Amino acid sequence: MSGLRICLIGSSRFPIREPFAGGLEAHTHALARQLTDRGHHVSLFAAPGSDPDLRTRELPVDSLRHDVVNRPDLDVTPGAWMDEHHAYLGLMLELARNPHHFDVVHNNSLHHLPVAMSSMLAVPMVTTLHTPPVPWLESAMKYAAADSTFVAVSRFTARAWAHAVGTVTIANGVDIERWRPGAGGGAAIWFGRLVPEKGAHLAIDAARAAGMPLDLAGPALDAEYFGAEIAPRLGGEIRYLGHLTHEQLRAAVGSARVAVVTPRWDEPYGLVAAEAMACGTPVAAFARGALPEFVDESVGALAVPDDVASLAAAIGEAAGRDREAVRRVAVERCSISAMVDRYEDLYRRLAGPMAA
Repeated sequence: MSGLRICLIGSSRFPIREPFAGGLEAHTHALARQLTDRGHHVSLFAAPGSDPDLRTRELPVDSLRHDVVNRPDLDVTPGAWMDEHHAYLGLMLELARNPHHFDVVHNNSLHHLPVAMSSMLAVPMVTTLHTPPVPWLESAMKYAAADSTFVAVSRFTARAWAHAVGTVTIANGVDIERWRPGAGGGAAIWFGRLVPEKGAHLAIDAARAAGMPLDLAGPALDAEYFGAEIAPRLGGEIRYLGHLTHEQLRAAVGSARVAVVTPRWDEPYGLVAAEAMACGTPVAAFARGALPEFVDESVGALAVPDDVASLAAAIGEAAGRDREAVRRVAVERCSISAMVDRYEDLYRRLAGPMAA
């Protein structure tokens, strides 16, 4: 079969490149790379600084001098919001002016404009829902093209959006060739964005209660949270490794005895858990959002949300799981190849026989 011409719309806020700011960026990068490797012609529109190997066109997120125009009698939209609005507006107008440049548009961003302006496009649009319902996306759906297709990244996310829109469920996946099995046996690890909703401070408290060393890795995007909740807890057997390269991160996760996952909100999927499992590293996680769909006693242990004592017990329980079994389950449940297969099938069905 010939390759499709795919427009992939990514985040305008964080670059699509390693080391990733979060799971959405990692997902977009992996999807673009896998589709390209399969012979499709992928054009990625994303934040400045994104990986040029992905045929990236940077969204023009320019910083406006809003301080110059601010006046107390004017309701001026915050600068970052306006910058992103204009970037996505320009992209959607460009796509509308060039109706036959792509066979399908895949909106992998969290911005409302691609959804709201989808009826302007002559080609089908797929939007992947990476979050529980949020007001700006839900309201944009009122203006979406009637034939828009929405994809939920888990059964949990599909149920959460059911009141607003029907969805196709395509579970996220990880590259099991990159996330390789490790020897384990080292300190427990927590990795991700160090922000309040990810709950790293609870992982520290639970690891101490379990008597297990813990390493933390990821970008400290909320300086106030890091200073108040993370920095005072560091020391002894609790270390912050910084924002590692993905090669360094994969090595650290593979060396860990257990991965600790502590969402304080309903995770739509939980990519860090899948990445840890692909390394053979068992998972101790709060039972929130989609995590119970693929984290069970075969690969780790679940804890009562926000309960440090329950999480400490889950850490001890998960650490005893068989690493080969964890890896095997990850290959079965979390492979990115299966995810891309389903997206390919969806694209071809929507694009129809006239696609390139």
